[in-house]
Amino acid sequence: MNRPEQPGHLMPIPDMQSQRDERHLAIDQVGIRSIKVPLQFADHDGVAQPTIAMASVVVALAEDRKGTHMSRLVMLLEERMAPGAPPLTVAGMRALLDDLVVRLDAPGGRLELAFPFFVRKIAPVSGIASLLDYDVRLAGELTAGRYSVTVTVAVPVTSLCPCSKEVSDYGAHNQRSNITIAVRPKVSVHVHDLLRIAEEEASCELYGILKRADEKYVTERAYDNPRFVEDVVRGVAGRLAADARFDGFAVEAENFESIHNHSAYARIARGM
Repeated sequence: MNRPEQPGHLMPIPDMQSQRDERHLAIDQVGIRSIKVPLQFADHDGVAQPTIAMASVVVALAEDRKGTHMSRLVMLLEERMAPGAPPLTVAGMRALLDDLVVRLDAPGGRLELAFPFFVRKIAPVSGIASLLDYDVRLAGELTAGRYSVTVTVAVPVTSLCPCSKEVSDYGAHNQRSNITIAVRPKVSVHVHDLLRIAEEEASCELYGILKRADEKYVTERAYDNPRFVEDVVRGVAGRLAADARFDGFAVEAENFESIHNHSAYARIARGM
């Protein structure tokens, strides 16, 4: 009677990826893209927040190596999801990349994670609490021992047109806008800090739930703080340029116009 092979007696399987390649062309990036993973992320308050990230993991491949071990890239992400694993932080991206290049015996690697991040906000008058979501992207890279990370946030806000306010006998048109901030920090930063910079430079910030008294407040707040799209990017860029934590930044603002069938857009980038 034939018995199945025991784990210790498996036939050896060739490792094709580790074979030599004779074309002598190093590959800049090879790996996996667009894999969804559950993730625990912690920011300034240290509280782990569950989310779902779209991840991409790549490594550099030496010219004499035929291929990389794709399964090890997935295993790296799997371990981050395991019960009891510490939550990811901006500061923790470096350790993940160190692990990545060691596992793959690679000269460099890159990890990108894009995910929704929720903040519980308090309405300005009623005090009612509700969640508001923001898009966050972390992109870390490690090459020849040199590490860099880019933190990007997309922040929905309200903007009110200064021109409309000036020329109208009553009222002014406003719209929902989106401010995108990308920074290359010298030291670890918190996502929350970037969110607040964007919201403070808008005509008014957004909330998930507003009662009537809150709606009155935010409408009047926006009216008292009119902002062109140019004002928004200059306000945010000025604060980032004066902040010694950042090596470089890019800020974009897009106003989804309420009286036009197009958006107003502006961008400032320095050192990116």
